[in-house]
Amino acid sequence: MVINKEVENGRAVIAPEGRLDTVTAPELERVVKDCLPGLTSLVFDFAKLEYISSAGLRVLLSAQKAMNAQGTMKLLNVNETIMEIFEVTGFSDILTIG
Repeated sequence: MVINKEVENGRAVIAPEGRLDTVTAPELERVVKDCLPGLTSLVFDFAKLEYISSAGLRVLLSAQKAMNAQGTMKLLNVNETIMEIFEVTGFSDILTIG
């Protein structure tokens, strides 16, 4: 999995490509944790994300909890397959998707 990241003026955009699963979730978790200090806005761009597993959902939940205390988090370009996973798991009620 490739993870593109841009951090500027308290805003981070993280764009993972490929599959977010038990193998790749720890890498994304490290990237998110490295970005968190001083962030007021965290954006995930899922335009090139093909799949997300429960391990990936855990990373998103952890990021959402952290951002609730310091700013906002939003997911962009969520495809139908991943949106269906969010809806079935209830994550569509927890996360800001737009």
